[in-house]
Amino acid sequence: MEGHASVAADVLASYAADAAREVDGVAGLVEGHLPRQGAVRVEEAEGCATVELHLELAWGASAQEVGSEVQRRVAAYLERMAGAKPGAVNVVVDQIGKP
Repeated sequence: MEGHASVAADVLASYAADAAREVDGVAGLVEGHLPRQGAVRVEEAEGCATVELHLELAWGASAQEVGSEVQRRVAAYLERMAGAKPGAVNVVVDQIGKP
């Protein structure tokens, strides 16, 4: 059968947020200060998606370890749920939770 199927960027962002929340050390997602600037941003270009997640890190958690695990889980979740293999998963730690 011929045709084309695609998944909207908002759906990919929702999947990425779900995957990130499952990682130990992620205290939450941080929304942007500007309108329409969410905690998860997906940009698509040339058939490849770049995902950027803005996180609150739990107090005492390693930013490097949590960031790497978020990258791994988000990429795997997007591939499993949407058949989309992201070109990049960028993690930005914007806040650290209180002790």
